[in-house]
Amino acid sequence: MPELPEVETIRRDLAPLLVGRTVARVRIHSGAERLAQTHAPRALERTLAGRRVEALDRHGKYLLAGLDDGQTWVLHLRMTGSLVHAGIDAPGHRFERARVDLDNGMSVRLNDMRKFATWHLVGDPAEAMPRTGPDALGEAFSVAWLRASCARRSVAIKAVLLDQQVAAGVGNIYADEACWIARIDPRAPANGLSSQRIQRLHAAVRETLEESLGNRGASFSDYRDGLGGEGMHHIRVHVFRRDGQPCERCGQEIIKIRLVGRGTHLCPRCQRT
Repeated sequence: MPELPEVETIRRDLAPLLVGRTVARVRIHSGAERLAQTHAPRALERTLAGRRVEALDRHGKYLLAGLDDGQTWVLHLRMTGSLVHAGIDAPGHRFERARVDLDNGMSVRLNDMRKFATWHLVGDPAEAMPRTGPDALGEAFSVAWLRASCARRSVAIKAVLLDQQVAAGVGNIYADEACWIARIDPRAPANGLSSQRIQRLHAAVRETLEESLGNRGASFSDYRDGLGGEGMHHIRVHVFRRDGQPCERCGQEIIKIRLVGRGTHLCPRCQRT
């Protein structure tokens, strides 16, 4: 699933290409009708057509396109979605589910193998982002916020990091990476972490997200940036999908376990509960 660094990379790619442009035509392809969450597919196509994009922002894993009528077009790529800028006449991807043609002869294509991506058109973006807390790179995601979120929960710390009400934008990749950077076992009970370790974990979350942003995200499978290219962070991760390889910090073999329903990677020597 595209996580915060991947979605932010797409936003940075598309913002200068979309902002100020007018939507000429929208097509949601047959079989992808569930993409439209707030309108019937044809109604959403008609409502978006003719609108000018005034801003392209992001919160967590959501893209927020502000339109000239005051509405916000909220896009979530879910598990396998990507948004790619291309010419109107460029051939479609085999998993293309929708396309938005612009007034300058260009288009944005939604490619999505699993067809889980969603589009909302709303007056208030919060309507499309239920149970979503502070952005993991925003000011509201503070050490104090993380400490308070951990204090009332005895679940594994990885479960807290994956909770979008706690750290919007963090998913499986960066939860594993942050725990490794902070030298914390992802199985450690959240309410058992000391204040010092929570502070270290908060810094680690920011560090891994910023590192991935610098590498344009991680293309372990379907992720492509807004121009159709791969990110490079998947070859620079510390533990994620590196099970069986030596830890770059201590040399111990990285292991993979199942935790909170997700494959979880850690070093059993330098990550302690």
